[in-house]
Amino acid sequence: MIKKLITSALAVTLAFLGWCAAPKYIFYYIGDGMGMGPAMAAELYNRSVLKSLEPITMMQFPVAGVCMTYSASSPVTDSAAAGTALSTGVKTKNGMLGMNPDTVEVFSMAQVLKTDGYGVGVVTSVAPDDATPGAFYAHVPNRSMYYEIGVQAAESGFEFLAGAGLRGEKDKSGKPTDLLEIMAQNGVEVVRGAKELESATSERILLLNNAGTPNYNIGYTIDSIPDVLTLPLITQSCLDHLLKVSPDRFFMMVEGGNIDHALHANDGGAAIKETLNFNEALAIAYEFYKQHPDETLIVVTADHDTAGMTVGSQFTGYNSNVGLIDYQKSSKETFQNYCHAILQSRRIYTWDDMKEYLSHTFGFWSRIPLTEAQDESLHEKFESTFQLRNSEDQHTLYANFNAFAVEVFKILNDQAGIGFVSTVHTGNPVPVYAVGVDAQRFSSLNDNVDIPRIILEIARQ
Repeated sequence: MIKKLITSALAVTLAFLGWCAAPKYIFYYIGDGMGMGPAMAAELYNRSVLKSLEPITMMQFPVAGVCMTYSASSPVTDSAAAGTALSTGVKTKNGMLGMNPDTVEVFSMAQVLKTDGYGVGVVTSVAPDDATPGAFYAHVPNRSMYYEIGVQAAESGFEFLAGAGLRGEKDKSGKPTDLLEIMAQNGVEVVRGAKELESATSERILLLNNAGTPNYNIGYTIDSIPDVLTLPLITQSCLDHLLKVSPDRFFMMVEGGNIDHALHANDGGAAIKETLNFNEALAIAYEFYKQHPDETLIVVTADHDTAGMTVGSQFTGYNSNVGLIDYQKSSKETFQNYCHAILQSRRIYTWDDMKEYLSHTFGFWSRIPLTEAQDESLHEKFESTFQLRNSEDQHTLYANFNAFAVEVFKILNDQAGIGFVSTVHTGNPVPVYAVGVDAQRFSSLNDNVDIPRIILEIARQ
């Protein structure tokens, strides 16, 4: 009887203190570049266009906070330093991956949890050897050391990796490296596309996009490219695999990398659609959480803010018409490729030809009325770009855009009420959302190094 009373009292005390068992399943979602602007724009679209009665998934979580992102070398971080901070709890210099400022290796929470017996999956909508995913397994002084990053991915022991393609498959001269052989030697089965994944049998999988597609991202949601990987598909595949090979405990990092690519391009429509796509991938983990609420922790944040995207702009004043992005059928990168093909061809391409294309692809004039000033500016940029061929390009991190493409997307953003302050990263804070075991610990102002430290403390309590 006394033993029962002691046991009962202990249970009450532990409950009062908020004690709970360590989570068996940890999901870590990172929206690359997803500052407050893209998150709020996605929620505005969800509320005003989709007419949803519930906020987007991340905003349904009971815990919300903010996070500072500065690096050891700058108030404005790059993705390598930010990824290192978010994975290891150590700030480093811009450009460095998995090392402290003195180039000493530091280890990620994924590597620590792997040694604790967790299965590990790291997936992204960009290259799996890019900065954020690489920060969870690699240690290099320069984020562009793709071959070395790929070798360390092979040696990581992680059960599932996924993304667009490995840039270390070829050297700087374009010749094939032995990276795929190293993957095989380490028991990693490399599969390309969803169909090949169906027949994969290894305990360690590297899922890449179909052959012949770009290796730096899987493709933008807004482009509706057939048969390519999508972030929700990659996420579900990773979860299914971890449930098969490590059902008792696992850690998953899911990165929405294309959010950042769209923001660097100042492509507001693509950024919103990528954030919603990221939210769709997050919903997979949230459904899992609902089935295992006492065993799961989900944390969502961003590595940094990109381009200072705003809801509302000088053009629309106290308004925003994000529903207009539904008339956009092409990303800025895809449109730039279309323009480049015109410039490379011998075809005489007239202003009337372009007006027809813009009407069909972006809704100009047919769905989106242009002001007289916008019409004149667009026509002027068309002539300077395609006829006089003397326009200057806009240079961004992932692509260069001719003056006409820049003007088209400036008009799209203006009409939708989306603003940008730059094409690079900013030092703005980013959101943090959490649900599950000890999620309340993320509710305050966080520094990016706090997040992995807290996750490990919760996992090892």
